[in-house]
Amino acid sequence: MQCTTGLTNRQRRLGTVAHAIAVIGLVVLAATGTPLESIGGWLGGPGLVVMCGGKGRAGSRRSRLECTCAWRGGWAWLRRSWVVAAVRSETLMLVVFVSDRQEWGWVCLLPWVTWVWTGMGVVWPGLGRQPLYAGMGRVLEQAGGVALVGLGMVWLGEQVTELWGSSIGVLPAGMCLQGWTGESYVEVEQDEGGGYHVQMGGVFVMHVNGNVEFCKRILAIILGLLEVAGETRPSRRTRDGRTPFVRQEQLAAWFGVPHPVISRWFKYWLDGDWRRLLSQRRGEVLTLEVQQRVIESWVKFAWWSAQRVWEHLRSQGSQITLNQVKQIGRESGWTTLRERMTDVYVISAESFRPRDEWLTKQLLAQVQGLVERLEALGGVTPEQRIALADLGALCEELGLRAAVTCRPLPWVRQLEHLLFGHWERVDDGTVRCIYCGTTDVSRKSRKPRLKRYVDEQGHVQTVEVYRYYCHNPACTYHSFTNLPPNLMPYSQWTLDHHVAALQMYEWAHSVYRCTSQMLGVSKMTAYRWVSGVGHELLPVGALFGVVRSSGVVGIDEKYVLVPKNDKPAAKMKRWMYVYLAVDCYTYDLLHIEIYPYNTKESAHAFLLALRAKGYHPRVIVTDLRTDYRDIIAQVFPQAIHHECIFHALQELHQRFREVYGTDYRETYPEVAALTKQIDAIFDARTKRTAQRRYESVLARRKALVAQNPDAAGIFDFLERHWPSLVNAIESRIVPTTNNATEEVIRIFTQHYKTFCGFESIQSARLYLGVFEKVYRFTPFSDDAQQRIRGKCPLELAGYDVLKLPIAHLFRGLALQWPSAAFQEFVPNV
Repeated sequence: MQCTTGLTNRQRRLGTVAHAIAVIGLVVLAATGTPLESIGGWLGGPGLVVMCGGKGRAGSRRSRLECTCAWRGGWAWLRRSWVVAAVRSETLMLVVFVSDRQEWGWVCLLPWVTWVWTGMGVVWPGLGRQPLYAGMGRVLEQAGGVALVGLGMVWLGEQVTELWGSSIGVLPAGMCLQGWTGESYVEVEQDEGGGYHVQMGGVFVMHVNGNVEFCKRILAIILGLLEVAGETRPSRRTRDGRTPFVRQEQLAAWFGVPHPVISRWFKYWLDGDWRRLLSQRRGEVLTLEVQQRVIESWVKFAWWSAQRVWEHLRSQGSQITLNQVKQIGRESGWTTLRERMTDVYVISAESFRPRDEWLTKQLLAQVQGLVERLEALGGVTPEQRIALADLGALCEELGLRAAVTCRPLPWVRQLEHLLFGHWERVDDGTVRCIYCGTTDVSRKSRKPRLKRYVDEQGHVQTVEVYRYYCHNPACTYHSFTNLPPNLMPYSQWTLDHHVAALQMYEWAHSVYRCTSQMLGVSKMTAYRWVSGVGHELLPVGALFGVVRSSGVVGIDEKYVLVPKNDKPAAKMKRWMYVYLAVDCYTYDLLHIEIYPYNTKESAHAFLLALRAKGYHPRVIVTDLRTDYRDIIAQVFPQAIHHECIFHALQELHQRFREVYGTDYRETYPEVAALTKQIDAIFDARTKRTAQRRYESVLARRKALVAQNPDAAGIFDFLERHWPSLVNAIESRIVPTTNNATEEVIRIFTQHYKTFCGFESIQSARLYLGVFEKVYRFTPFSDDAQQRIRGKCPLELAGYDVLKLPIAHLFRGLALQWPSAAFQEFVPNV
């Protein structure tokens, strides 16, 4: 195909359509009898209007007659001349379409604007005779013609330029053509296979920036592609069988690069390996050998950055650049792999292990997904099973094992049966497993054993008991001893002694030493009796069959001493943190847990555990800790996050003291007035009033910051926490402070201070279970608020706890009644 041919088929078709439309327009004008004042039919003068009526004294009547006659003549002119406007508009539209100037489509409306303008002058002759109006009409008439001629010239110029450009060919990018005369020419032909054949003649000059490596390589390739027609050589031909005009030796001498490098450039060109050919502007050419050498050095030091690898290679005499090292990392995929690995693993010369924070995030994400699936009562998705399998395999590789659930001692089960009423007396003589309650049992031996125990008077007594097999596959004990009521397995002390130890230590706020002296046992025995009750937290959903809450939950934490732990040596190694979730209106302890670190991940795990228990709060109240913001929005998206106003004001006053000194109220009266303004914000009864007072406080920011730049932190703090503080104003459910949680922490401190620290995190979790049970069943004192006086938190939450023996235990009553007396205390579960 010759590129210097004439118009294309598309252009010919467009010309034929334009000619046909023009002919049809002339035929329509002739058929309607419209006179054409010019040969082209473009310029047409307005029609002659004959005014009717004569002069007289009745001016108003004559004016109405003149207007009537002008309207009839104007209407006749409009009906006769609209075809001219239509033909002009259609012609302009065709020119716009042919010239591909859609942005000029508005010019197609010019004939219609001119037609309406002239018609108005015909209908109202007085207006048409005005010089300004008539001049504007002539301008509009000329504008249409100018638009037609201009667009036509633009289209013709494009066609001529395209034909001339096709005749001289397309120059390569980065090169310029100078001194072109009639003797110099370039012709480009394209064959059916898509290949281009270039023929040049004359003198040409090219200017190429040699400092750019890419331009230098392209210039060498273009010069190497030049060949003289008809010239052949029997040998030293190129890879594609050509006889180049410029030899590779000459190119190597011109560009100052080795001959093999020129050969590799042409190999990249022929193979279409643009990644190698366009590697970098400067430096060593990124061949596969160079890339492999860099990767091998980088893999040996996987924790090195690209800067460190580049410095290492430069020290060994390599001419590679830093950008090339980075490019090798990207192209080989090593950079992406290394970035992902550093997010997951700690990579150094000493270790290669997963990051604790990454593993924690993965576990928390899986826990949240499982909680959501549990709430939806659906099975685990395939994606979740795969993720859990990956985490399990990774933990196995690291030797990590999940914390084993604390298995309660056998006597703890019997103690729970007594305290919570989960038992009933069997009078038919049937033997039941004391762990699972099944009657599918068999005696282990015919010979009884003698069970020793201490009675109420402190005397040692004996009783005959038998050992039985439990045939229930679900039972984890498989065998048991059929004991009389009030006797405990593996202990000579009766059930009454265990209950008395729990009641004295927790309800009386005693210590293990005093408790052991009173009961005549060792301190460790008293500790085991008390801590055994805390092997799990109180399952209110299973105990009462329902989960109740006011929907307003306070979250806070308290640091406790745990000397024995596996935390790395640091300033806070000995301290861990107890998190508490408290119902702000019933003071019920919804959840309690201890974590080694006071981090965002710990708070996330605590909120997930709260949600897993079935609580979905409407409002969550916290202190000023910012970690809770994103986590609450993620775990409880429907909840309102409110920050304690008391903590906020306390922090603001502390900042005032830090900026202006402790005696700022005397030395800076204007600052003292500002503190009163801030306090007045939260005394407002409506949000509108609070917002107005808040804005008036911020209005003083510029003046105070100009005097003392450190004051900017005060206003920044107020702005940052304001959206979470204003929730309590004009609200009936959002409390202003987190006092309910602080009250529970105060009670926990009273129990915790009796031993001043936990031995390990396992013993701490046991005690938290004991404290939760004791606190939730212990009624508030008689000097408490009238609303909560004499009631325990579970009663305030709406649970019926009076049927449980443990509720009487922590009211100071003794459980020394016969066992049959507790049959009525079976809860409704």
